Amino acid sequence: MKILYVTTISNTLNAFLIPHIEMLINEGHEVSVACSIEQPLKPFFQDYDIEVYQIPFSRSPFSKYNLSAYQSLKSIVYEKDFDIVHTHTPIASMITRLACKKLKTKVFYTAHGFHFYKGASTINWLFYYPIEKYLSRYTDTLITINQEDFQRASDHFFAKNVYLVNGVGLPLEACNKPVDRVKKREELGIDGEAKVILSVGELNDNKNHKIVIEALREFKNKNFKYLICGVGPLENELIRQINEFGLSHKIELLGYRNDIIEILKISDLFIFPSKREGLPVSVMEAMANGVPVVASDIRGNRDLIENKINGELFHYFELNELKGKLYVFFEKKMLIEEYRENSLDKVANYSVTRVLNQMKHIYNRVT
Repeated sequence: MKILYVTTISNTLNAFLIPHIEMLINEGHEVSVACSIEQPLKPFFQDYDIEVYQIPFSRSPFSKYNLSAYQSLKSIVYEKDFDIVHTHTPIASMITRLACKKLKTKVFYTAHGFHFYKGASTINWLFYYPIEKYLSRYTDTLITINQEDFQRASDHFFAKNVYLVNGVGLPLEACNKPVDRVKKREELGIDGEAKVILSVGELNDNKNHKIVIEALREFKNKNFKYLICGVGPLENELIRQINEFGLSHKIELLGYRNDIIEILKISDLFIFPSKREGLPVSVMEAMANGVPVVASDIRGNRDLIENKINGELFHYFELNELKGKLYVFFEKKMLIEEYRENSLDKVANYSVTRVLNQMKHIYNRVT
């Protein structure tokens, strides 16, 4: 079969979808990709001689460039006569389904987390929900990655087939790489006795790093180092907050990192305070590395973390609740070994091998 993978930007292909595309090629399918090139595509695409169509998608739903993207994509799908167009990310998926609705091509859509969910703003519900519900009529196969989205899509949308898969797949073997803990701590300037707390995520409002910084203000007398890996628009604001609280010697913004797994290997606690997620890979990476997780009680996180079973959940807006979790951690009353063991068992279900088998099953059933 001829399959076209569509994403809004190239970064998504590089970060998550190469194993999926490789699996389809190994199954005998011909795969092409379409996206806006923001980050150069990895050598994989050239090595496999994959046709790349540059489409002027914009991440803003109101951008004028999306009309050109619609026209370009519709023309490509019509001329190349693809059997399946498999689309990811909200904007690309909206445009793709509009472009394909009168064509014979089957449309697969992987929703990596709807913008409407329990606790979402009224604006998100008023804007995104009716669009997704309408476009589900032109979706042959809708693939979701968390229980809340799956249930809503199954109960209220019109897609011919709705499936739940365990995310994009975590390469568990990458988590088995040994790390010299002493050397890594020295590299990051962490003294031998300090507890290492880690968060990973873009420095924006959704990732909610501010509440962790605010909570740690209460524990100035404790020997810890809080590391935040990520870049984003709130960097200067977070630095001001850190300095204002007198925590500049205890909290460090590490920027974009390629060594997250190595940093997890020296971490004692992983905090993930997001307001919205689909199914967070960084939480899975923490689980796979045996790092206890304290995460916000939201869609996606709840799929991975069961409170008091393999980690702890808190309401992302409840500062005192988070302080309570940190108190338990610093006083060595957290069930670290129990959380570690249970997380390692659970995260095995989210391995890339397991997810690719789920995807093979879906393709075989609907084609």
